[in-house]
Amino acid sequence: MKPSIAILTGAGISAESGLATFRDSNGLWANHRIEDVCTPEAWARNPQLVLDFYNQRRAQAAAAQPNAAHIALAQLQQHFPVHIITQNVDDLHERAGSHNVLHLHGQLNQARSSADPDYIIPCTQDQTLQDTDPHGNPMRPHIVWFGEAVPLIETAARRVSQADKILVVGTSMQVYPAAGLLEYAPYEAERYLVDPRPPKGLANISIIEAKAKDGVPPLVEKLIAEAARR
Repeated sequence: MKPSIAILTGAGISAESGLATFRDSNGLWANHRIEDVCTPEAWARNPQLVLDFYNQRRAQAAAAQPNAAHIALAQLQQHFPVHIITQNVDDLHERAGSHNVLHLHGQLNQARSSADPDYIIPCTQDQTLQDTDPHGNPMRPHIVWFGEAVPLIETAARRVSQADKILVVGTSMQVYPAAGLLEYAPYEAERYLVDPRPPKGLANISIIEAKAKDGVPPLVEKLIAEAARR
């Protein structure tokens, strides 16, 4: 039986496709306070500003292209059972060819009812304040905002707990609850971290000190080659 792989990805892998993170010192996020566009309170206070912000983000994500790291991770599924657990809200993993992608923090290309969290629809164009669900409730971006629960965290933890190998790419693993997912990894699971500036003091994990697009492809080749020899 082929070993299963859980892959945890974050903003770093999307940044290499040109998408700014909220920690960047320039770009889209630098012009907005998180409190003004990424919280339930911001939505209640100024929904138009929130929609404008996410309409910009949606357009930027649609214009971006998957990079070598996204493509390499998609190739893994041809050789292993793979589950990607991402903190990213873009669809670059899917466009690279990956399946079984769990978006912890929601998706830019979806909208959901502000009253019914289970009413979710595709959204590839700009959202407006006139967009409503079948009961007339406003539609909001399908994004998990700061201060909100992460509905899929238990599913993510279960997938990590069942994996034989864990890859961590493009994430500092400092934003909770996603940061706690490694704690669910089986003790004997192989762990790999691809990061140009890995945190100090990590134990029981193989560190590849490189950007995602440089470090992931050779790691994927290594894993595939190892599987072929068995």
